[in-house]
Amino acid sequence: MHKFGNIALFAALIVFAAFLTNVLAGAFWNASFLSDVGEMLTLLLTSIFFVAAIISFENRDRSKSGKE
Repeated sequence: MHKFGNIALFAALIVFAAFLTNVLAGAFWNASFLSDVGEMLTLLLTSIFFVAAIISFENRDRSKSGKE
């Protein structure tokens, strides 16, 4: 489960980096490559991966402490 959390957190970082690159490209060079819907979907996907990672880490910590 710990490995899944790391992968989900890394995936959230990668997807957010794509969103940030799009925003910076649009702000500085007027060359954004995602539409409004694409930006919304990248933020949604980032949130899903981040929440999955946090839940995975909480489950790991809960199982280590023995609390259910």
